[in-house]
Amino acid sequence: MTSSRMYSHLEEIAWIGQLADLKEEHYRNSLLLSAVIELLMEKRILSAEEISAKAQALEIQDAAAIRQIQCFEG
Repeated sequence: MTSSRMYSHLEEIAWIGQLADLKEEHYRNSLLLSAVIELLMEKRILSAEEISAKAQALEIQDAAAIRQIQCFEG
């Protein structure tokens, strides 16, 4: 086996490890976000409708920003 081929296998293993780490971090962040949202609703600081409306507004803003970036690139 050539050294470049071995390196590519080792690189692939490293990427798989990084992906697993990202998945674990994503899970923890999602769990934390869910806990914060539930606490805000339980304490009647925000309603589910307010959270949903804000999420939709942020999604629209993100989509507009992405379109703007794509216009500059293309």
